[in-house]
Parts: sequence; C-alpha cells; structure tokens
Amino acid sequence: MGNSETSATNRDNWIIHRTGGPVLATAVHAGHTIREELQPYLAADDAELRREEDPLTDIWASAAPDHLICRTSRFEVDLNRSRDMALATRPENTWGKRIWRESPPQEMIERSLAQHDRFYALMRNWIEDLIRLHGKILLLDIHSYNHRRDGPYAPAASLASNPDIDLGLTELNHDRFGSLVGVFSETLSQVPCQGRNPDVRGNVRYPDGGNWPEWVFAEYGDDVCTITLEYKKFYMDEWSGHAYLPVVEDLRVGISQAIEAATQELKRCR
Repeated sequence: MGNSETSATNRDNWIIHRTGGPVLATAVHAGHTIREELQPYLAADDAELRREEDPLTDIWASAAPDHLICRTSRFEVDLNRSRDMALATRPENTWGKRIWRESPPQEMIERSLAQHDRFYALMRNWIEDLIRLHGKILLLDIHSYNHRRDGPYAPAASLASNPDIDLGLTELNHDRFGSLVGVFSETLSQVPCQGRNPDVRGNVRYPDGGNWPEWVFAEYGDDVCTITLEYKKFYMDEWSGHAYLPVVEDLRVGISQAIEAATQELKRCR
C-alpha cells in the first residue's frame, strides 16, 4: 500500500505519503502558493499572507507514517473551512484583514472550491481504507498560531493563555481514546525543546477544531481519534518569517516520539 505522491491530481498542490497507517497527519495550512490567475485580485502582500499561514507545520506532519501536506495557501482554498467559506473575500471573514482587493470572478472561485471537494473525497477514501486495515486510527491535524499580534517589538501574548502547543481535543470519543490522548500529551511535553520541556495543554485557545476535524468526527467519531495541534510560533519570528531551526527540529523529535507512544496505546483502545 505504501506510496508517495506529489499531487492527488495534476490540479492539486499536495504532497501525499501513504504507508497504511495507523497514524495520519495533515498540514492543510502549510502552503503559500496561490494560482497565478488569482493574484491580481489580492490586496495583502506576501509577508501578510505568510504571517497568517502555518509555515513549517509540514515538517511535523511528515513525522506520521501517512500524511498529506497542502502547498496551496489557505487564501486560495481553506481546507479547514466549510465549502461556502473556503475562499473568503470579505474582511469580516478573515479576522478583519483585507486579503482581497476585490472578489475574483466566480469561475475562479469555483476552481478553488473544486480543490476543496477533491480533498474531502480523497480523505474519505483514505480514512476508510485505514479503518478497514486497523479498526481505529489516530488523525493529527497540525497548525500554528501567532502570539505577537501587536507587532515585532511589542510584548508577546501572555504565557497563561498561550501554551507552546495547544491540543484541540473536542472532536474525539474520550471514552474510547482518553488514554491515548493522555499518552500523546504527556510524551509531547516530556521531550525537551532547547533545554526546557514545552508547555502542552488542551483546549486553551480554540473552542472547536475547524471544519476538517469536525467533519472527521461527524463521519468517523468512534473510530478516529482526532487531535488538533496548534504550535505557537515561538519556533520562528512571525513578522520576518525567519525560522529557529534547532527549535523546529526539537519539536519534530517531540512529535515523532509522541506518535510512536500513541501508536502503541492505540492498540489497547477498545
């Protein structure tokens, strides 16, 4: 079953790696590319777009045996939003930020929405294949978040409400997978990152997981343990885009060890 592809089709800018699970990771906001036909309609510049994307989350997603990495910007098509909001052109739907100078023509929007359709069709088949093989699987939905919204030289957001890694744990069956969540979280927090253990907590920043994990839970909630990971951008300068590579690598070691421990615990979940 194992194979690696650079695209699901010639139209989609995805990296797909399939080995047969039982852990599947996605980084749906890792990308930065936007189709050439859409670019004249943009108001935001390159730096503004990148600041709202999730750079380097593809590195952590690739630690899972099965993974999908989206190289397309969330502003061309947001796979973690419902289809009707997957290309949002109004500032009130993009955190008050003016991403688009004007709305692209409807036929261009439809081409983006077609990518959304293909993603969910692909993931349905992929998840169902893995459930048939293993009975139950772990899905890791990997993102990052900004903590210096007030500017590059302003104080960072408070540590109390901004953990290094925030785990979204709302889209899973806790009766079946509670022990797996505990093992995953504990392992993640015990692997040092540049000399200190990362602050790992659950459900601190976000009340839900977004459309993608919500869809998985609605369709396969008893058989898929979905955990959303939100990495605070302490691994980079969110204003300049410069990455702190030793931190990135330490975090990759952490998620790799957490995946290994969770894979063993998954076998014991009934």
